[in-house]
Amino acid sequence: MAFFKIRVPESLKTEFTRKAIHLLIGVSPTLAAFDRTFTIILLFSGTALYIVLEVLRFSGRTVPLFSAVSARASRERDKGRFILGPVTLGLGAAGALLFYTPLAAALGIYAVAFGDSAASLAGYFGRLRPRFLRGKSLEGTLACFLAVLLIGYRLSPHAALPAALAAACVEALPLKDFDNIAIPLATGLFSLFPLNFFP
Repeated sequence: MAFFKIRVPESLKTEFTRKAIHLLIGVSPTLAAFDRTFTIILLFSGTALYIVLEVLRFSGRTVPLFSAVSARASRERDKGRFILGPVTLGLGAAGALLFYTPLAAALGIYAVAFGDSAASLAGYFGRLRPRFLRGKSLEGTLACFLAVLLIGYRLSPHAALPAALAAACVEALPLKDFDNIAIPLATGLFSLFPLNFFP
């Protein structure tokens, strides 16, 4: 009996690995619901530890497990350079928890965890790339909008649309790894007014 093997491109495997790591930041609001201060300290500590491990890896030292995962999650543009994504991701989540109310922070963190991940995966297959998106796809931006809208509606129907619009607009900007900071902060900020107006 013959079995068909589907060949998955290496670039898609890399994207899945990156976004699996990306999704882990989505547990931050749940942890913060139990202990906000501990969660913020954990995020900053985890970011600091990552920086140390990445410096070691970048200097040519092999760090068990970390080096393998880091290599698996690096895109072509990351080859031979310090991989900044996890740093900005940790700082973005910590910033949202520091500056915003728990619900606004959760919307911001879920936007970067799920909205940005949806954008990357949809964008991988995206074909509509208008010039104003500077290489990004319309499908990816739409996927980000829909993901944040659906998650936001579960948390707060009044804040879902502003949160989704903010996340999609920031995701569409050519910020590279710095969208991990901009998305949670912008989404949280634009969620504050409806959350305060419709508690």
